[in-house]
Amino acid sequence: MLIRSAALERVAYKKNEMPRDGLPEIAFLGRSNVGKSSLINRLLGRKRLAYTSSTPGKTRALYFYRINDAFYFVDLPGYGYARAGKKEQRAWGALIEQYLTEREPLCGTVQVVDCRHRPSEDDLLMARWLRFHRLAAITVASKSDKLSRGALIRQLPQIRSFLELGEMEELLPFSARTGAGRERLWSALVVLLKHRNSGEGRVDQ
Repeated sequence: MLIRSAALERVAYKKNEMPRDGLPEIAFLGRSNVGKSSLINRLLGRKRLAYTSSTPGKTRALYFYRINDAFYFVDLPGYGYARAGKKEQRAWGALIEQYLTEREPLCGTVQVVDCRHRPSEDDLLMARWLRFHRLAAITVASKSDKLSRGALIRQLPQIRSFLELGEMEELLPFSARTGAGRERLWSALVVLLKHRNSGEGRVDQ
């Protein structure tokens, strides 16, 4: 994918603050501090476009990045941050759920997990939730550079099993540091974008 332009278009804390131009959107989900923003930066070839923080739970809004004036990447608040207050967690959860279930331009999702560890229960709940709502999803095993090739080969089937991924569901290793896996992930994202008009981001059952 040739990236001609990429910019933060909108920061939305509620529904009426989201873009209204109808361009296709791909949402990025994952636990706090799993590396979603770094992944987005590497995909777009930008060093500091998506905000990265060493403080988990920092992202409290939906960040809409407009790409090539043709589609959006949407960075959602990280889930599973225990130190956030319950009221705050409910507010984030409601915003994310409303976006994922009601947002018409949404054409697919990318769930990011850390390849070094067994996925969390929150990761499993999110994977099940996406399937229940028939949302097209790609699962990315981030930080692949932290494991040897052999360790990564052993780890991927365990991640697939824990998240209950079917044989045809995408599980792609990726390194934001080295860029390994970038082209393969872009190929999968292009498929989501091409299916926008027919699938509306939902998969047939």
